[in-house]
Amino acid sequence: MSNPQPNVTAYLATQKKTTNKELAAEWTLIEELYNEKLWNELTIKLVTFVRHESLQDETALLQLYQNFLSTFETKINPYGLIQILEVVVDNISDKKEAIEFLEKMKDKVKICDEAVWYLQVMQGNLYLSNLNDLNATKKIIEELRDVLEEAGNVTPVHGKYYMLASQYYRRVGKHSDYYRCGLQFLGCSMDEYPRDQWAQQAFFLGLAALLGDGVYNIGELLAHPILESLKGTENEWLMELLKAFNTGDINKFNDMKKIWSKIPDLAAQEVKLRQKISLLCLMEMTFKRSAIERAISFTDIAQETKLPAKEVELLIMKALALDLVRGEIDQVAGVVNMSWVQPRVLNRSQIVGMASTLDTWMGAITNMEKLMENRAAEILTN
Repeated sequence: MSNPQPNVTAYLATQKKTTNKELAAEWTLIEELYNEKLWNELTIKLVTFVRHESLQDETALLQLYQNFLSTFETKINPYGLIQILEVVVDNISDKKEAIEFLEKMKDKVKICDEAVWYLQVMQGNLYLSNLNDLNATKKIIEELRDVLEEAGNVTPVHGKYYMLASQYYRRVGKHSDYYRCGLQFLGCSMDEYPRDQWAQQAFFLGLAALLGDGVYNIGELLAHPILESLKGTENEWLMELLKAFNTGDINKFNDMKKIWSKIPDLAAQEVKLRQKISLLCLMEMTFKRSAIERAISFTDIAQETKLPAKEVELLIMKALALDLVRGEIDQVAGVVNMSWVQPRVLNRSQIVGMASTLDTWMGAITNMEKLMENRAAEILTN
């Protein structure tokens, strides 16, 4: 037997009988928009109204959907519909039923890609946060990754997806993926992210930058305003540690050991951290050298990185293999001739250094130009 058709008129009449005059006025406005078939205005109204404190109950929200929303759900904007249903789903106590409810909605919103993506992200959040089903969460993340990258432009779903992905990667301990997705989330949804959570997010991102494999562009995080939220907190030291890594300052890294070693994840990965900051030190040494001073001796590298002389060549080979620098090793002379260093986001002092290098180049070019002018007469007469 099919379910009886909901009586919208009776449902709205019942809701308007509330003793809360403000709430009754809201229901009256909703009824007017419904009767006049102003679907866009009704959708906008419901997106906010569904969050009213009087409705934050599983029964009330399901009745709203079954007796009212379901009668015109195919007539309104699919993305707006999913925004409304997000609140409904959040209040369903049985999260497996919530996932099934969303699955049934896919056909109803399939004409809008963004609505389908949004729906999948909601399912992923339920799997991760409520059911602890990491495999199901991973499947959704992988399904959406390529789709969103090929979307052509940033949609409202991108930020929601990157938040889901970053939470998943943090849960499974994939630091570099968490770092990448965390920064992408902030790039999409920074303004929507609650300010009271900035410091915690900055702390997690800072740790991921230090521990993540392949994360050497730490200046990208240092340039982000979210890091400023650590000032005045117990984790303010992390900003200084990140700056030390960004410039390859091993002395500062050693001086701060008594602080950062209190974090179990960092203490457990001390060898890995030392290798990373040594690589960054080598990159910084290459970056600071002028074009005519790119031959760096093994002795200088050992002195800067605090490594034994026998480990210097291995460090250089690793940097070359990771494409952090490019050059050629001269084992006989005990030097490496650098020709390139991987581009990074620079801090103010690094930019000043680059400006100084450019000034030197310009001066050399000007001197050569004057020399040619002075010698031109001799060349022509001879």
